[in-house]
Amino acid sequence: MSITESAPKSTGPLWWILQTASWMLLLTVVALLVAMIGLPRATGATPYTVLTGSMRPTMDPGSLVVIKPIEASELKVGDAITYQIRSGEPEVVTHRIISIAQTLGGETLFTTQGDANPHPDEKPIKAGQIRGVVWYSIPFAGYLNSLLTGEQRIWAVGSAVVFLLGYAVFMGIGAMMDARRSVRKSGGARTKVSAP
Repeated sequence: MSITESAPKSTGPLWWILQTASWMLLLTVVALLVAMIGLPRATGATPYTVLTGSMRPTMDPGSLVVIKPIEASELKVGDAITYQIRSGEPEVVTHRIISIAQTLGGETLFTTQGDANPHPDEKPIKAGQIRGVVWYSIPFAGYLNSLLTGEQRIWAVGSAVVFLLGYAVFMGIGAMMDARRSVRKSGGARTKVSAP
């Protein structure tokens, strides 16, 4: 008679470290996808990449900043805003409001300054130049944002979703197989009678 035991359940410190690391990686990738693409699209916000060091240390070059539309009347001193350098042109800057003033004609003007800059920006900003207020930023994510065009971003998101779903299915199947092995093992070793 020969005795064959069921396969041992995966355990031990290394197994737990690998499981924890893989789930942390999965959750990090999902969180990044939501923060970089999902949340801005769902709320009408716009992601931008910080290119210079004028907002250090709060926003280093390569950071992704997500700008949420806001009424100019809701802005206050201390808000970091993204605005057009020249009204109607696509080039933008993200700096902090350091003062708000009204002209004699009732127009609101915003004086801005980069956190790392020693002096305020040269010209005050009009309300029509403001694209929005900084909602949140993600260090280094701007590099990835700059590398991907609109179509590439769609492919990258689709590929990531397929990979993550496949990974989740793989992990789920692995967990079910481990549970079955555990049930079999708890019943004792299986025996098999061999022909003499």
